[in-house]
Amino acid sequence: MVLHLSPFPNGCVAGLHAVGWALILPCFWFLDRLIAVCKSTTLERVQRQERECYLHPLQVFFGSIIFFILFLVTSPVALLGFLLWAPLQAYRRPFSYHIETQIPLEQEARHIFEEGKATFGFATANLCLLPDSLARFNNLGHTQRRATTIGRCVAQGVSRPHIRIFIDSPSSCGNLSASSSLFHTSNSPSYGAIDKQSKPAVEGEVPQANPNSRLVHIPCDDTEKQDTETAPPTATTVNTNQNSNQQGEAGERSAPRVLRSEDPGERDGVPLEVSSLFPANVDILCLEEVFDKRAARKLKDALGPVLGHILYDVGVYAWQTPCCSSFKFFNSGLFLASRFPVLEAQYYCFPNSRGEDALAAKGLLCAKVLIGQNHKQEKVVGYFNCTHLHAPEGEGEIRCEQLTMVTVWIDEFQTSHRRPDEVVVFDVLCGDFNFDNCSPDDLREQNHNIFEEYIDPCRAGPGKEKPWVIGTLMEQPTMYEEDVITPDNLQRTLETEELRRQYISPPVPVVGVPLVYPLPDEPWVGRRIDYILYRQNSLPKHYKTEIEEFTYITQLAGLTDHIPVGLRLRVSDWSAED
Repeated sequence: MVLHLSPFPNGCVAGLHAVGWALILPCFWFLDRLIAVCKSTTLERVQRQERECYLHPLQVFFGSIIFFILFLVTSPVALLGFLLWAPLQAYRRPFSYHIETQIPLEQEARHIFEEGKATFGFATANLCLLPDSLARFNNLGHTQRRATTIGRCVAQGVSRPHIRIFIDSPSSCGNLSASSSLFHTSNSPSYGAIDKQSKPAVEGEVPQANPNSRLVHIPCDDTEKQDTETAPPTATTVNTNQNSNQQGEAGERSAPRVLRSEDPGERDGVPLEVSSLFPANVDILCLEEVFDKRAARKLKDALGPVLGHILYDVGVYAWQTPCCSSFKFFNSGLFLASRFPVLEAQYYCFPNSRGEDALAAKGLLCAKVLIGQNHKQEKVVGYFNCTHLHAPEGEGEIRCEQLTMVTVWIDEFQTSHRRPDEVVVFDVLCGDFNFDNCSPDDLREQNHNIFEEYIDPCRAGPGKEKPWVIGTLMEQPTMYEEDVITPDNLQRTLETEELRRQYISPPVPVVGVPLVYPLPDEPWVGRRIDYILYRQNSLPKHYKTEIEEFTYITQLAGLTDHIPVGLRLRVSDWSAED
């Protein structure tokens, strides 16, 4: 599909759509506030107890009456707006495309494969940016405030410079966390923090992307000065991103939280990191559950100056036959931000949604991005696919059908947009799959053949995770407890298995069958429902893909009930070495 900045074919249709939505919005907002005033999060209840505030019942009583009256008063106007808005959805394209024109060309992440090697970073996160009233059923509130903070957090993380660190004598001095010990960074803002350990950054203050990498030499002798010099950016620059907002005295050394798996089935193992900041080397970011339009615009404004190319408001509304079987009140919730220019994009809607999931246009977003050129001056491209599958537990057959659709649609998209003069260097699929690899109730999805086509770095086999894996779905009632309310606290919790058991959702048993988990001599993992997969067979035979790093990200502690994950791949062209 050809990309357009506006989802509408002309200004007249866009204007009529804006008028229709303006008539609907007041009624929608009053209904949203009517529900929100009656539904509190656990954080709000704790804060009221600390303040000894006993006026909340009066606030609920009078607030619900006022918002209900206003809802009734604006309903006739909203009905007229709906009659204008709904038919116009047939003319709407399934996404909006934003290009940041102010970002310098030298800061765009265009790789040139002169040496036949390059690395690519990907990340995914479920943000639960529903209308405020609905988000509260997931124990999350203040959608617009969270969207602003999340945008600032992500921009702060991905716009940091790449750091290369060398230590003279690792045996006699500890490792150094690059971000905490060499550069001053403000503590990551944590929405709803009860304790006062982290202070929010100034709103609207977003670091600008720095294209330069820094080479740092650290002598073991503390009396010797640290030498710093700037190195030109290369595709193989190593990024260290450990514990980036540690607190304490200036110059304090802290061991970076990096583990290496010892899986004998892999030659080099998988470098694993639990990071309190988004990786500095993210090239493409996929977000799920960005259903609220205002929240999507806030994210677009925050991430546009850093990543440059944004696909947002992805999906369809109202009746869109034959692709969608029911009326859609919400879009797909998918949001894609890329450092690479987007050449082609296509959205597919799942036709088999059921129950409350049928109200949203969940589906698959496929994108083809331009990377640059290789040593043969051939155009280099990559394919990136993101999805959000059916949510309710116990309905695995629907998710299996959707996984089958995903594989078919991806192949269809790549077949129709592949060009003979292009070289593909990555094919990535990510998103919230809403099933894990340890729950007995998800056995059907765990054995789907999509895992024969795409490689899951965390998966040892059907129903079995690798020993270093950490669950990504948090228990909603305990999201605001001290152990997990700040990025640093959540980071420490994820590193300790006993603490993880308290805050990560456990596996889902089959109805009527007692759950035995974990098995003897196996670690406790919990539900990992956020995936980043990659495929090797889409690439030319002389290209090889290796995992450089897998990251669990705690920067959004208190802002969402999911733990974002990141993956960095190293792609090598064997023919360039001949």
